Parts: sequence; structure tokens; C-alpha cells
Amino acid sequence: MPERFYAVRDGLTIRGDMYPGPGKAVIISHGFLGDGRGCTEYAEALSDEGFLTVTFDFCGGGPGSTSDGRSEDMSVLTEVEDLMAVTDRVKELFPEKEIVLLGLSQGGFVSALTAAARGDISSLVLVYPAFCIPDDASRGDMLLFRFDPRNVPEIIGEVPMRIGREYALSMQGFDWEGAIAPYPGRVLLVHGTADDIVSIDYSRRAKELYRGAVLIELPGASHGFSGDDLAKALEDIKEFLRN
Repeated sequence: MPERFYAVRDGLTIRGDMYPGPGKAVIISHGFLGDGRGCTEYAEALSDEGFLTVTFDFCGGGPGSTSDGRSEDMSVLTEVEDLMAVTDRVKELFPEKEIVLLGLSQGGFVSALTAAARGDISSLVLVYPAFCIPDDASRGDMLLFRFDPRNVPEIIGEVPMRIGREYALSMQGFDWEGAIAPYPGRVLLVHGTADDIVSIDYSRRAKELYRGAVLIELPGASHGFSGDDLAKALEDIKEFLRN
């Protein structure tokens, strides 16, 4: 059974779960509109492999988030601040452990930005990372939400939760390539060739930006793995982290 996990950022409590293991610490970040419970299969599989794994809810990151904070205030950049705080807390609890960041979709983008901004992340695992977000924000077409990119409203969407204008404004013109490229460590990218939410072309571009990155393309897989696609992704991730 996992233990409860807490971290604090700017007076906001970030809540999650920690799965025990003697090996590296793997911090798993969920995607847009999600929460840490959506990462349970990854956390349990890696814990069974001997890794210490941590899942958590971004502040305002999803309708089911148990962490503090309003969804209207959430952006990719506030989630980077959340992940920074979570990483600092894991390092405080386990100063001897290597730290790995693993992110799904928007959580992958957040993990990539966080790893590039720190000097203590040993490996990075990005599962269908949403590097499309800056392009989507510039077009005014962000998953469920449509808006005039030249006149972004105070609230760009209400369902399934309220999303504020900063979510879009902070990403318009954002140089994601320049932001992630400085990360010098090991990188694994896993992406489905049939992903119609985040084109696999973004992961192919990221592979070129990173030094020695590995990209595993899952034929016919869409956004959000399940069944055989999830099993294959988990085996690839475990093999990567064993080294």
C-alpha cells in the first residue's frame, strides 16, 4: 500500500502517494485535467520493479485534484513550480537516491521543463509529451477549448473545469525547444504513431534536441495507453530505468 505524500509550494499543499522501493526515486506527473490516481498503473509497476515511486495532484490540475489551488490559476509554468517543490521534498526525504522524472502528456512537458531547469535529475521519461501546447495556445485551439488567440478571455473554458487565460497566454510564443534542450541526462520518449492529440512529430523533434535520447514509437497507439500498448510502454520504461 502506498503512503501519503505531501509537499508545499507558495503556501499550497500538494498531495499524493508514495510507493516504497529501494531503487531510484521516480516522480510521476499526470496530464491535463488528470490527477495522480491516473498514474497508478505506472507507479505500481515501477514499485514492483524496486523503484520508489511518487504520484501527486498538480495544484488546480484536474477536477479530481486533492491538492490546494484553483484551476483558474493553473498553467504549465505553475505546474513546473509544483514539480520543483515535489522534487525538493523527495530529495529531502531520500537524499541518497537518484531522481527520475516521468511525465504523461502535459506532465511530460512539465517534467522536461523542470529537468532542464535543475541539475539533479538523472533520467527523464516522457510519455506522449504535450510539446504541442505552445502551438495550440498560439492558434487558440487547446484540446477542449477554442478562443481568439489575439484576445484571450479571462476564462477560456468552464467544462470540465474552469481554465484561466494565463494557461494560454503563458504559452503563446513559448520556445519549448530552447527550454528543454539544455537537459544533459538520459531521455526516453514513448509515443504512439496514431496519437491525434499530440502528434508524434513533437517527440521526433525532441529526440533530435536531446543528446542520445531514445524514442520508442508504438505503432497504432493513440493518446493514453491501455492494454498491450500500456504493457509494452511499461516494459520499455522499466528496461530503460534498470540501467
